[in-house]
Amino acid sequence: MLYSILQIIAFQALFLLIYDMFLKRETFFNYNRAYLIITSVLALVLPFLKFPQLKTMTTEDMVIHLPEVFIGTKTPTAYNIQTAELAGIILEEPPTPLWKIIAVTGIVIASLIFLIKITKLYWLKHTNPRRWKGNILIVNLIKSSAAFSFFNTIFLGEQISESEKPTIYEHELVHIKEFHTVDLLFFEVLRIVFWFNPLVFIYQNRIKELHEYIADAKAVKQSGKAEYYTSLLNQVLDVKQVSFTNTFFNKSLIKKRIVMLQKSKSKQLHLLKYALLIPLVFGMLIYTSTEVRAQQKETQQEQAASQERTDEELIKKYYDEIVTMKKAGANFTEVSDYAGFSEETRLKYMLSREEFLKSIAFNRFVADGNIQRKSEDGTLTQDDINLSQFMKDRKYRDYQEYKTYKNTKEAKEYWELSTHDGVLKLFVEDLANKTAQEESKFNGLLKQLESDSYFKKLVVTDGTQTFTIDSYTSNNTSKIIQEVEEHIEVPFSVVEESPTLPECEDLESNFERKNCMNKFVNKHIGKNFNTSVGDNLSPGRKRVFVQFKIDTDGSVKDIVARGPSPMLEEEAKRVIATLPKFIPGKQKGKAVIVPFSIPIVFQVASKGIDTTNVDETKNLKEALYNSSNKSNKKELVEFLKEEIKKLEKDIERSGAVPFSEVEVAPIHPDCESLSNTIELKDCLAHAINKLVGKNFNTDLANSLGLPTGQKRIFTQFIIDKSGNVTNIVARGPHPKLEEETVRVLKLLPKFRPATQEGEVVAVSYALPIVFQIHDIKKD
Repeated sequence: MLYSILQIIAFQALFLLIYDMFLKRETFFNYNRAYLIITSVLALVLPFLKFPQLKTMTTEDMVIHLPEVFIGTKTPTAYNIQTAELAGIILEEPPTPLWKIIAVTGIVIASLIFLIKITKLYWLKHTNPRRWKGNILIVNLIKSSAAFSFFNTIFLGEQISESEKPTIYEHELVHIKEFHTVDLLFFEVLRIVFWFNPLVFIYQNRIKELHEYIADAKAVKQSGKAEYYTSLLNQVLDVKQVSFTNTFFNKSLIKKRIVMLQKSKSKQLHLLKYALLIPLVFGMLIYTSTEVRAQQKETQQEQAASQERTDEELIKKYYDEIVTMKKAGANFTEVSDYAGFSEETRLKYMLSREEFLKSIAFNRFVADGNIQRKSEDGTLTQDDINLSQFMKDRKYRDYQEYKTYKNTKEAKEYWELSTHDGVLKLFVEDLANKTAQEESKFNGLLKQLESDSYFKKLVVTDGTQTFTIDSYTSNNTSKIIQEVEEHIEVPFSVVEESPTLPECEDLESNFERKNCMNKFVNKHIGKNFNTSVGDNLSPGRKRVFVQFKIDTDGSVKDIVARGPSPMLEEEAKRVIATLPKFIPGKQKGKAVIVPFSIPIVFQVASKGIDTTNVDETKNLKEALYNSSNKSNKKELVEFLKEEIKKLEKDIERSGAVPFSEVEVAPIHPDCESLSNTIELKDCLAHAINKLVGKNFNTDLANSLGLPTGQKRIFTQFIIDKSGNVTNIVARGPHPKLEEETVRVLKLLPKFRPATQEGEVVAVSYALPIVFQIHDIKKD
């Protein structure tokens, strides 16, 4: 923003320089007036104009995703709060920069001064005698020799001689007919906004001079030059000037006006001077456009340099940049955005090298921040050191090893099973050409997204490209990626020319127009949605999924809403129905119907929930619970508790010996008669499998409406040093299946603990559960 302001001031200076050097002395008064007004506007808009032909166009991977509409204050995620507190960062709204405070203060003061001037004018108008002459109001100023005009009102001092009043009246009448007051008010507004910019004052003075020249040139024709000069020179000036009024008697202008009256008319050839504006504006446009190219080139050079550095060098570079941002006063949101911790990044299957290494640098930053804060507080414990070390430990030696793992079948299956937060996932080999099996699986997940209220979105990827479906109903087309040839309805995510608004129509790319459209719809919903409709609902985050179509004439039709209550659905329909008419979308040059879906999300506040007695005895818990007390959200507190448990389990699991490597395995009560190590392990595995097979509710899987085929649940738990089963973690295609797995494994009896080199140790045990979902109709 500051850079744009500097550009505006620089452009104004260039325009004024051209005016003073080449145009000021010419008698083309109306042309000069147009020049000053046009260039003052150009200086404001040129910094934001770009020539598409001067930009380098680059293609990049993008995630097609319609963002949620958050109404009210967006609650920070549990992850953001957790990592922010660990790093010693207070998660709050970024402080307003000092320059913004000064700028707003100046605007307020300038606005007050303007209001005082307006009030003074109206006070003069209503406290002095006045009369109408046609549609002109003449105000007779008592004990004054001033003369000026404001819109259709002429103020004349009573001390002006009767012989001079007609001449002055004609002069001021020109100001009224030429709408000079509008020009002065325009520059008065600029003076308010750019109160710190002296060039605006110069612009206003130049335009006032021209107004006087224009009025003089026309008024002198009626009264004659001699009499007109006398009117200018014989006055003992008593002028109370207001900056946006045209004052007849102005000491600083009288000499210039007389000189200009005596000057011969400029030759028509001198009009060519105005052509100087063309190369000047063109040069400015080249500057603003190539500035983007320079930034892009710099970014490309930086990326090329990054490719030549080792992973460790880049991690150190990113770490230093994060530390610099923190010292400069950046808040946690800005730091996490730099590190790539956005929702889109978290949904990606394969991170780029930069994203991968930045995440490592960010984890180190958070871990070091936690140690530093605890050390300064004098509360540092061994658990804190272990936790920080755990966060800094790298699962992969380098980015190449990470990519190798991500290309394995195991990684793809595990990613698909991570369905937490209501996200279904599907990995395909080629997003544009899915196999019959992948197509069948995709359609099955679409039906699951439609029928199961737990799931809110579907993410499909082939490792390089990703797209997201936020909601789905069976009347949507399932061919999301394939190009649509002759369909009447084309999804918003793939339509060649998306529906848009007049203010978005001139944007360069369809991607930018989609973003502009999304922002407008989001803003419209946020402004008009009556959240009090949901006050009677239970506390927590509420979602209303809305679908509608933008017809070939741009009108909104077929509005459908699905939410936690009929009242919310009706409110959503009402708000969407108030959307304006759009410019319709086009596919292959023809107007088409475009379905549009968007989730509306808002928070129903809890009533009287007390979170002040949350246990704060452990190090990490203390920071997280303090954060939850500030937000006073029960849902957030519960979520944070789960996050803490996960961290504690991870730490404990990191010290457990894998079952395959332990010397003496844990002994199941049914296996105590055995002594051979291999037989003990086989017996334990057989006993666990038997318990799971006997107690697992297999009907549950078929009742959840999952797509047919073989399903897996990855399970891991710890048999601790006391022989108890703890830290049970399950990852499966549905949360209820994960809950069932945890329930069954809790039925395991107490084991005799394992030993390693004669010492009792905890053992981690991994158990894959495989079952088949049958097609009930076929059966």
